[in-house]
Order: sequence, then C-alpha cells, then structure tokens
Amino acid sequence: MSAERRPIISANWKMNNNHFKAIQYMQTLVANLPKAGAPAVDVVIHPPFTDIRSVQTLIQADDMPFFLGAQNCHWEANGAFTGEVSPAFLEKLGVGYVICGHSERRELFGETDEMVAKKVEAIQRHNMVPIMCVGETLAQREAGETESTVLAQVRAGLKGRPNDKVAVMVIAYEPIWAIGTGRTATADDAQVVCAAIRWCVAEIAGAESAAAVRIQYGGSVKAANIAELMAQPDVDGALVGGASLDPAEFARIAQFRNL
Repeated sequence: MSAERRPIISANWKMNNNHFKAIQYMQTLVANLPKAGAPAVDVVIHPPFTDIRSVQTLIQADDMPFFLGAQNCHWEANGAFTGEVSPAFLEKLGVGYVICGHSERRELFGETDEMVAKKVEAIQRHNMVPIMCVGETLAQREAGETESTVLAQVRAGLKGRPNDKVAVMVIAYEPIWAIGTGRTATADDAQVVCAAIRWCVAEIAGAESAAAVRIQYGGSVKAANIAELMAQPDVDGALVGGASLDPAEFARIAQFRNL
C-alpha cells in the first residue's frame, strides 16, 4: 500500500440485510469504531438498493465516517429497462461509489466486458467512482492464464477512458476461486496480480494515472488477513463480501492498521 494512495475498504453486503437490519448494522458498526472513525481510510458501504435511502439518511444525519456505495447499475440514465437501476438515480441519492463487473454479475447474469465498459463510462458521467472488478476462475488460474485473463478485462473496461478518468477509478482484483470459498490468494499472489494491473494501467493511461489508481483485493478477506494484504505495495484496499456482514468484524477490517 502506497502512502500516497488513500486506502479504500468496501463492504459489499450482496443480497443480504433488509432496511431494518441495515439500520441496526450501521449503528453497530459505528459503535465498534473509535469516535474519530477510521482516519485516513475511505470506508464504503454497499447495501442492496432497497436499503440505500435508509443508509444514506443515517450517514448524513449522524455524520457517520462512511461513503455510500451501490452494488451495480445500468449504463443508461432512463428507459425501458424493467428491474434495472439508473446511475442518475444513484447520483441523486448521494452514492459515491458503484461496483461494476463483479464476478457474480459476470458469472450469473452474463455481463460482458463491453457491458462493464459501458457501466464504467456511465458511472463517471454521473459523478460517481466505479469500482471495476476483474478476476480469473480456478480453471484459468490452474491453466496459468491469470495475468492474461485479468489484464484483458482491465483493457476492455478502460477502453476509451481519458487518462484523468482512469486515475480516479478503483479496480478490484477478485479471484473468482477465492470468493466465498474461504480460500484466499496469498499476500504475495495478490501483490503480483495487483502490480500487473498497475503496469497495465500505465500502458493504457500513463504513469501518473497508474500511480494514482487505487487497486483493491477481494476474496475471503477477513480481519485475520487484512493487515498482511494491505502491507503489499500495490494493494490499496479491500472489497469485503461475507466478512462485511458482521459489523464488528468489518470494523476490525477497517481498522487494519491497529491489528
């Protein structure tokens, strides 16, 4: 983790917690953090869409030290897209970060690299920060295709983006084989791939953008391994799934410097 890049720790609740539980969660999370919050760390909460307004109200009313995130969006601002959520709607709700290209969206819902690229552009057009996810399957890993797979996703997602827009993005490396399985890439493995991503960004958008872009690791992150992961020079944060559902555990992860 570079001292120049502000760490970013994200809680992806996925399809968990109704809005009543969301309120309880946020109150418990705050109670488990020091009164000063999590200094020098951006903590982002990504609740389901039905919880966003409740979480937003709490963050604003109680001055909670968190950013509001969304788990997904469509690339169009409006139209005949039943069941989809517009980035324009999220912008009006004060959402700051939007996950796009999560492995579950790619694997379960057929999202392509081209769709992810459209979402990256739309999220930025509506003044929010994309957290663009990339990662390989177990079969690709065992075939020695990790780097080629991940970097192809990076290139596709950043295609056509101006250098200054790339610089403010977050890219999340989430090896699919490690998500929810209890298996985690070693800190060294995470560093190798995150460093390759940064090299790829430099190739696409220049050295300044590569130095500025923040790269998260996601895949069975927990309090027991966060400090080692964050000690790596090219790991700037974590996209936390299952462990983020326990507010006390997630509070420990957000305070990784004290572990």
